[in-house]
Amino acid sequence: MPVPIKAKVVQNRSTAAIARDLLGQMLVRRHPDGRVTRHIITETEAYHGETDLACHASKGRTARTDVMYRAGGLWYVYLCYGVHEMLNLVTGPVGFPAAVLIRGLADVSGPGRLTRVLGIGRGLNGCSALDEAGGLWLEERPAGAPRVLKRWIQTTPRIGVAYAGPEWAGKPWRVVLRMP
Repeated sequence: MPVPIKAKVVQNRSTAAIARDLLGQMLVRRHPDGRVTRHIITETEAYHGETDLACHASKGRTARTDVMYRAGGLWYVYLCYGVHEMLNLVTGPVGFPAAVLIRGLADVSGPGRLTRVLGIGRGLNGCSALDEAGGLWLEERPAGAPRVLKRWIQTTPRIGVAYAGPEWAGKPWRVVLRMP
């Protein structure tokens, strides 16, 4: 029986730790035709607060970033380059903007491709990631699934954020799960 992720796993902790802990967990999608698909999360990237120049909230609270200032456990979905929807999990406490970008799944590589394949759009922005109500939620890895071992996790600088300067672009806040 699938187990929804508990709020304490995705809220009020270091965003980088949450990004790592999401590896191996399940992203679950209920499609418009009623099908439910489960996907192992294999790549994430952390964005932490207004001082993080790569974070959308570095420019302050706007209509676009408002959801990032809410309690962790919500989806933050935005349009990138006018082409790709991007899926993020809000992680900060109320008033502190932080989120984890879901960059890849075991069966889908790349954040734009991920949202396209799963039919994720901005209609999910602000919806809960902790229950099935919005049609997209997180579940714990299935019982009996292999544990995620440290040696399977690769940490790298974030991708595509050179505009934030070397200090922020170089943060090792992208994590990738490479299972044998």
